[in-house]
Amino acid sequence: MADNYYDTLAQRATTDEEAFEELYEHFFPRVYNFIYARLKNSADADDVTSTTFMKMNENLESYNPERAAFSTWLFRIANNAIIDHTRHIDRNKETEWEEFFDPAAPEHEEPERQMINSEVSRGLLAALDKLNERERRIIELRYWGEQDTRTIAEILSMTESNVRVTLHRTLGKLKNILGEL
Repeated sequence: MADNYYDTLAQRATTDEEAFEELYEHFFPRVYNFIYARLKNSADADDVTSTTFMKMNENLESYNPERAAFSTWLFRIANNAIIDHTRHIDRNKETEWEEFFDPAAPEHEEPERQMINSEVSRGLLAALDKLNERERRIIELRYWGEQDTRTIAEILSMTESNVRVTLHRTLGKLKNILGEL
């Protein structure tokens, strides 16, 4: 569905609970994945995602579709919530056991498989840490936030062509980094 649909839905969501729920259901996975990619911790990602949707709800009446698409507006809120959160946490916090092994995972997903998937995820996160802030944000918005280049350009105040070029170069850089790991 096009941004126009969600722009209109956002305007209705100020008074229509079903419209709000539809926005939440559609954007929650994208916003959560974007935040998790930045914070690398599920508990922090849960907190910041909750904060993002709380701020969305509190400020929905101020949303103006003429200024930005709803998705752009929402991801700016998420981006700001991440910044606020990271100012208040210890960046060197150890990862907890639950980050590697989820006891609630389906039975067919055995601990060994979870550990292999975790190793792959940690390798990717380590590679992302070697990118600069702008490159990391573009990758996160594109692949975890599922945003198109136009929306990424709006969120990061860049041109679309600059986003495309940076994305292309960054993917090459990531490939080289992952080859070294």
